[in-house]
Amino acid sequence: MIINKITSSSVIDYAAEELKKYLRMMMPEGGDISISYDTKAKDGFRLGLMQDFGLDVSDAENTELDDILYIDCDEKGGIIAGDNPRSVLLTVYEYLRQNGCRWLMPGVDGEFIPMQNIKPVKYRHKPSMRYRGFCNEGAEFQQCMLDAIEFIPKLGMNVFMLEFKVPRVYYDWYYNHAQNTENYPKESVSVRQILQWKRQCEAEIAKRGLQFHDIGHGFTMDAFGIDSSWRAYDGIDYNERLTDEQRDAVAMINGERKLYNNTPNWTNFCMSKEWAQDKFTEYVADYAENHKGSDYLHVWLADGTNNHCECEECQRKTPSDWYMLLMNKVDRELTRRNLKTRIVFIAYVDTSWAPKELMIENQDRFTLMLAPITRSYTETLPAWGVKAVTKPYVRNKNKMPKDLEEYLAYFADWKKSGWKGANICYEYHFWRHQYYDISGIEISKLIVDDVRTYLEYGINGIIEDGSQRSFFPTGLAFYTYARSMYDATLTADEIAEDYFATAFGEDWKLFYDYLKELESRMKYRFCQGTMSANREVSAFYNPEEAKILATVPEVVSRGRELIKSHYNSDYRVRTVSARLLEHHADFAEIHAAALREKALGNDEGAKELGLKLRIEFGKREPLIRTYFDQYECFMYLNHTIYNSKTNTAAITV
Repeated sequence: MIINKITSSSVIDYAAEELKKYLRMMMPEGGDISISYDTKAKDGFRLGLMQDFGLDVSDAENTELDDILYIDCDEKGGIIAGDNPRSVLLTVYEYLRQNGCRWLMPGVDGEFIPMQNIKPVKYRHKPSMRYRGFCNEGAEFQQCMLDAIEFIPKLGMNVFMLEFKVPRVYYDWYYNHAQNTENYPKESVSVRQILQWKRQCEAEIAKRGLQFHDIGHGFTMDAFGIDSSWRAYDGIDYNERLTDEQRDAVAMINGERKLYNNTPNWTNFCMSKEWAQDKFTEYVADYAENHKGSDYLHVWLADGTNNHCECEECQRKTPSDWYMLLMNKVDRELTRRNLKTRIVFIAYVDTSWAPKELMIENQDRFTLMLAPITRSYTETLPAWGVKAVTKPYVRNKNKMPKDLEEYLAYFADWKKSGWKGANICYEYHFWRHQYYDISGIEISKLIVDDVRTYLEYGINGIIEDGSQRSFFPTGLAFYTYARSMYDATLTADEIAEDYFATAFGEDWKLFYDYLKELESRMKYRFCQGTMSANREVSAFYNPEEAKILATVPEVVSRGRELIKSHYNSDYRVRTVSARLLEHHADFAEIHAAALREKALGNDEGAKELGLKLRIEFGKREPLIRTYFDQYECFMYLNHTIYNSKTNTAAITV
């Protein structure tokens, strides 16, 4: 076999190497496979741009952004092409997929590569969503970041975002062993080291031709020389370090100009001051000029809600109006510098409310990102669709929308106010909500519905804010997220069968049914705090559910027998999948006991069992850290269930 590269591109070079690697794994006695650059090749595999093969790409609105995958191969090779270099790599993985290969989890242990001869494939597909991506969150160690970047294009995703100028907080959570200090001492990782690691990630993103989305929060303080990586947990009063000019730039709240909760990343600036606007604009433009590898620069305001400046001048406009003024200034400066950097602005917390006076002028440069962080994750839309009515904006006294219907009503207001550009969504399925679904099946179904809903309402992509290690008890939810964006006609059941049959073999339905039965005893809605029998007692008080939770050990016992009978497999991914479920059985049993105490109104008992579970799983972190995020899981289970007060519901933000 030979692989001929028709188009010259470093990404296509990588695609050819990936094709060679997996073909050799599929046919280990098939001999070497040569790779050449030959624009006139007529035999073997030919990799290149569809345009170089004279193939039609007219259905791509923008061939740089839209992916088209094209395959016309027989048993000896053929054309593997895309409308841009990244699409060629995606097509290589799709060709291998149609020959039986699957990637279920990051790393070599997550691969299923059958031994078989290749089969003919004829295929052409434009993915359902333009933007199919992931953003770093949770506790990060560098290898998990590199694994995540390698993994996502194998599932057909095309975007990777690195949040923050220096994502110190995420690395701190892992290397300081937050939620696991009983088992491991803190480790020091410097900002300098983390910056180097971010650049390594950027190089790996570029190697695969993925769209690189950069930063998000931080501009509101970095622009004034206030380091957005400073955090309140440092134990330093950073307000004492502010110069007079910096303090003058900080938003005034309750008559004081100071860092919000002593954290620059949560602090807005006084957007009515013209000198501050100019400084912000110059900083954004300088960053864009010095980081031309950032395909999309996310320029967001500060994190958190109800934290905007209350000075007399700032109150003359809504935060969204000031935001539009800033974006127009940024656009004019980027244009003056002849920079083509695309900018993403965000409808998030206070800017969920559309502007009243101003709108972005050059909409071709910008993309609107809807970020429904406070939405319910138990349903997508009610049967009637969107009938919600938006509420007026009241500075620093707003209640955030509680469901997707409300958020889409606010999104409609943005379009009514004059926004006609591209739209994407920033979602949170893998932030904390995945830890309320013991099976991973319920949230997978929600994801399929969400993708279809967003497409229906004119939102052409999703970037998930969540842990890179979202594969516990299985990778079904993540796999469903990727595949449903790639092809929105797929059903949740079709995707689940594909995943489970690969992960567990011919007895896959037994594993699926086991997890379904477990979820029926540890209900997703209950864990979300939406099934209380008396909310005056607790968001989790429900004696009837306590009776059901008491039956979990017998379900887990049957599950352990199933796991034991499939403990080893010829395929490593099946062995790993079964043994992850072994850990998960222990998790489910203790977690169910804690939930039962909560359902009976025994908060102290729930807290004690939650602590036991956290410490026990902390001991296992080296074994399962690729798949399970110790910090992210217990941060939110502690906060919203185990340690929550009896008279409060699980938090929504």
